Amino acid sequence: MSTVEVRIGRAEPGDAGEILTVQRAAYVGEAQLYGDPFIPPLVESVEQVRKALADGGTVFKAALDGRIIGVVRARFSDRTCLVGRLAVAPDQQGRGVERLLLDTLEADVAGRATSCVLFTGHLSEANLKLYRGLGYSETHRERVAAHLTFVHMRKHLEPAPA
Repeated sequence: MSTVEVRIGRAEPGDAGEILTVQRAAYVGEAQLYGDPFIPPLVESVEQVRKALADGGTVFKAALDGRIIGVVRARFSDRTCLVGRLAVAPDQQGRGVERLLLDTLEADVAGRATSCVLFTGHLSEANLKLYRGLGYSETHRERVAAHLTFVHMRKHLEPAPA
């Protein structure tokens, strides 16, 4: 698959069910890695996803031949973009979809935010490699459970061209 075939667009409340399906499929590996089947992306309801889409948050979806294969969400705290729930269908991971979603999100928020922040688990080597490769730097670690430490990362955004 070439990344040219993938279409990135804004997600809508009607996409909630398909987004939740992709999210759950994408996060099963994380749950297995940490031995925790109750991580938030797996226990979120379709109503919660629909609300996140309807509440004016920034949500982009990646579609391939009409199928949603990826999603990323963002919300704001002052001039900081809080990136969350980056999820790509397991059969599409590692093909550039993650990068397309984050690049689109960063370009979209560049005028409103001076940086993007996100976190991932300390054992999630593929995620850490991806984020570092996209210019994110580790800011700190936060132990949230005996089995889990969050790695917090930040990327400075260049202002949008005038």
